[in-house]
Amino acid sequence: MDDDTERVQRFIRSTLRSVGRQLEEAKVAYTDAKRSALADLPQNDDGKARIVCRRHAERRAVRLDDQARPACFDPDHPDCQGCAEDVRDGTVETW
Repeated sequence: MDDDTERVQRFIRSTLRSVGRQLEEAKVAYTDAKRSALADLPQNDDGKARIVCRRHAERRAVRLDDQARPACFDPDHPDCQGCAEDVRDGTVETW
């Protein structure tokens, strides 16, 4: 192969990889925004829910799982259990 052919192939491969990454990021952002909207929570620009974490007493932008629990949810921690209940009830503190 000549240099031009190799250069074109590298360009095509890198472009396809970039498109694949962008598509995956868009899918994740859509899912995050959809779950945050279903839980009726404010969202950041990435679609993550903006909540105030009880356990760590800080503002966080978090992904929600299928059961509207924050990604940082620890089922054995009482603060996390209360937070998940508040998210389901729509009473979680947000920012």
